Amino acid sequence: MSVPTALTIAGLDPSGGAGIAADLKTFSALGVYGAAVVTALTAQNTKGVFGIHDVPPDFIAAQIDAVFGDLAVGAVKIGMLGGPAAIDAVAAALDRYHPGAVVLDPVMIASSGQPLLRGEALDRLRDLIARVRVVTPNLPEAAALLGTAPARDEAEMLAQAQKLLAFGAGAVLIKGGHGSGAESVDILLDASGETVRLAAPRIATENTHGTGCTFASAIAAGLAKGLPLPIAAREAKAYVGAALAAASRLGIGSGHGPLHHFQAWW
Repeated sequence: MSVPTALTIAGLDPSGGAGIAADLKTFSALGVYGAAVVTALTAQNTKGVFGIHDVPPDFIAAQIDAVFGDLAVGAVKIGMLGGPAAIDAVAAALDRYHPGAVVLDPVMIASSGQPLLRGEALDRLRDLIARVRVVTPNLPEAAALLGTAPARDEAEMLAQAQKLLAFGAGAVLIKGGHGSGAESVDILLDASGETVRLAAPRIATENTHGTGCTFASAIAAGLAKGLPLPIAAREAKAYVGAALAAASRLGIGSGHGPLHHFQAWW
């Protein structure tokens, strides 16, 4: 019996806190073998993003073909895509292989504030949503996808999730980490109409580098292991909370530090 396998399609953060590095750490921490396709090379650290070098779309496709041509991929996590050409290459690959469990983290802005989605990519990203099992925008990303203001409360989060479902995703999970209040609340809405409220105490920390990447990849890990989406999302929420709470123990970098992906072992 083979180990569950998940594939991340995302950008490379050389400081190790976000993107592919965070995804692979998350997969490993949750007992899933991780494969990776690089969509962009970034020059970044905990203080900011200083440069982006896009991988040619034909080479993105070649990487995806190599993975699917050999590995039994149980789930796919998609993160930073950068521009329209990369999105088109990934969309075409999803159409070739039809993976059933695809988690799309619509990465638009880094934790430090720099934009990571460029050009006419927003419209292409909306089209990509129809190919995924679940899309996981935070409050600003959900607003950007809909062309509206960020949700101010749970009722508005649910209303925006309902509108995002119209793009064709199997489910929408709007993350409330950018909100306020004692609890950090996420809203998961399935195409069947089932709504799940995911709540956890809000953690006061500056070490948030790679939080969205980690959450999406934790959901993908759960799906790769065969968990139903609501359970995978709950377990991912708990994992991210523990990794955030322990992040200060790492002492990495002088800006927004990374999460402690291996807090249960180190």
